[in-house]
Amino acid sequence: MTDVYKPLDPIALKLGPLEIHWYGVIIALGIFVAIFLSMKEAEKRGIDEDTIIDMALWTIPIAFVGARLYYVIFELGYYLENPSQIIAIWNGGIAIYGGLIAGGLTVYWFTKKRNISLWLMLDILAPHVLLAQAIGRWGNFINQEAHGSEVTRGFLENLMLPEFIINQMEINGLYYHPTFLYESLWSLIGFVVIILLRNREHLLLQGEVALSYAMWYSFGRFFIEGLRTDSLYIPGTPIRVSQLLSAIIFIGALIIWIYRRRDYPKKPYYTDGIKVQKKK
Repeated sequence: MTDVYKPLDPIALKLGPLEIHWYGVIIALGIFVAIFLSMKEAEKRGIDEDTIIDMALWTIPIAFVGARLYYVIFELGYYLENPSQIIAIWNGGIAIYGGLIAGGLTVYWFTKKRNISLWLMLDILAPHVLLAQAIGRWGNFINQEAHGSEVTRGFLENLMLPEFIINQMEINGLYYHPTFLYESLWSLIGFVVIILLRNREHLLLQGEVALSYAMWYSFGRFFIEGLRTDSLYIPGTPIRVSQLLSAIIFIGALIIWIYRRRDYPKKPYYTDGIKVQKKK
């Protein structure tokens, strides 16, 4: 008799009544990696490492609130009936676009307050945020969420996926598209590509690293979102919120890129960083 697969336990650790979920652990890991890499990159570009920590103390909690509010707003009927679930983010239900919007506004405020170039700061952060997104999607894997429509086991085997991923994609006897994996890989590839381009001298102007991130992620998310079964929709329409927003972000970032390239005087290159004048 074949053993029935038991899904991975979403609880990483229990300390009395306190439960630490893998979802939170994985997201925390992604955030830590993004902050660490951003600190090292900031120092290379003339920004003190402590500035990144100070900014993170503001940006991360606000981004989480934004990510949750975004999700709750588009599932308002459910949460009005179950208000106690509004804070239960350990069960999933945070929207990356909500976090990016709230986090981006916080970075804007912070850079204005500290008199730091917004575009340079966004360029420093963007690829590392993309890497954090690649890591964070594995929290969805543990929770068996953010998956796509039904497929066969044979389809998953033909993708040459490891057995543990195939097994975890079995939910109530049915198999589903591992869209968490598609997005994780897309984000990881984007991180590598953008880092390689970012480090080339006199290639990208300040701001174009962040715009590359926006276009890369939104392009992939548009198509991956079309496979998902848990999409948020604009109320009363068949329009998926993330697909619409992805299209707007991609087109908007492209227009901004073209406009900034035509705008004079010419912008500094990303690799110029903040040029510090030495005292004579």
